[in-house]
Amino acid sequence: MSSVVGRLAPSPTGLLHLGHARTFLLAWWSVRARGGRIVLRIEDLDAPRALPEMVDACQRDLEWLGLDWDGAPELQSLHMDHFATALQSLLDDEMAYACTCTRGDVRRAQSAPQQGDREVRYPGTCRGRYRTPAHAEAESGRGPALRFRVVDGVEVIHDAFAGTATFDVQAEVGDFVVARRNRLPAYQLAVVVDDARQGVTEVLRGDDLLPSTARQLQLQRALKLPRPSWVHVPLVLDEAGRRLAKRADDLSLAELRTGGADPRAIVAWAARTSGIEVPDRATAAAVTRHFDLAHLPSTPVRLDPATVAALRNARE
Repeated sequence: MSSVVGRLAPSPTGLLHLGHARTFLLAWWSVRARGGRIVLRIEDLDAPRALPEMVDACQRDLEWLGLDWDGAPELQSLHMDHFATALQSLLDDEMAYACTCTRGDVRRAQSAPQQGDREVRYPGTCRGRYRTPAHAEAESGRGPALRFRVVDGVEVIHDAFAGTATFDVQAEVGDFVVARRNRLPAYQLAVVVDDARQGVTEVLRGDDLLPSTARQLQLQRALKLPRPSWVHVPLVLDEAGRRLAKRADDLSLAELRTGGADPRAIVAWAARTSGIEVPDRATAAAVTRHFDLAHLPSTPVRLDPATVAALRNARE
């Protein structure tokens, strides 16, 4: 077996959809084609949106597609001690600080209105304001969040598919949250710590997460953690060009599965939209030997109603 370790990391905040299916298949093919290992990590820290019943649903959907993994599935919520250690390390090194700003405070501090879905930049209001988190809580009367002290400068990301990308984290988002007020670790910190803990060497995910990579790179550097190779692939969009959402139940894998759809048709669709020529029905394992990242189109996949209907009506 090779030294490549990839991961499937669904979040149980809703039903998985066809976009998830394609990305998870690509991640699985990329690693299995080189004889590598796959770990399954359930990212269940997004309380209260993380639903216990969705944990089983995620695993059923992945197994239905023909995906497997090495070792038992892991819940992020069972490894809080690792996140606490990382947070304390950042505090000790003065790379994190307590913040009592509300979201409203941050929005009101902006010099110009934000456009669309663009993330609101944190202006650094609490940088140097409190000596410790305990001091922040005593002075404000509420538990503080913890923010990472972003290092100035441009981060250069070398992506195995997307190529070279640059991000100025301080200019674009500012100091970002690494722990919420309840001390639950935020996404950026949790994935960095868990990828290192699980020995993940390759992260293949949707290109909507490419901007997050610069933040994760800074955290890896601050915590002296290894850096995986990154592969950010185009998303699946609906007919109108919108990103698929978990609330779109008509596109969920659970509905397709319980409705009797043939998972091999979904695997074949994912393969064909990824530059792999396969029959109308294919298993995930059979596609593995044909996988080549170089054949993956660089544009998003458009999911039209006719394709959805064909996948829904495909029968074994």
